[in-house]
Amino acid sequence: MEIPEKLLKFKYHFLSAFIFCLTLFAPRFLTILAYFWPLFLSTALFLFAVVVFGKTSLPGSDSQADKAGEGLLDYVAGQPDHAVESYPSEM
Repeated sequence: MEIPEKLLKFKYHFLSAFIFCLTLFAPRFLTILAYFWPLFLSTALFLFAVVVFGKTSLPGSDSQADKAGEGLLDYVAGQPDHAVESYPSEM
């Protein structure tokens, strides 16, 4: 238990060394921004399109929207509309 206590004495030294290394070796913010600007721009345009289409689209009737995926949900849940006959195994 004495090793963690000794290390805690130097926690500010470790923190200052870590911050010093980050300032020397980490890339600058503008470098990161210059590298990723196409990704940031495309994400912003996509989110803008989502907001615009969300505000301009007409609300659909809820009854059709609820029944549209019921067939797929029944299929995934394993509850088909009709029972499948199993074939007897040949021995």
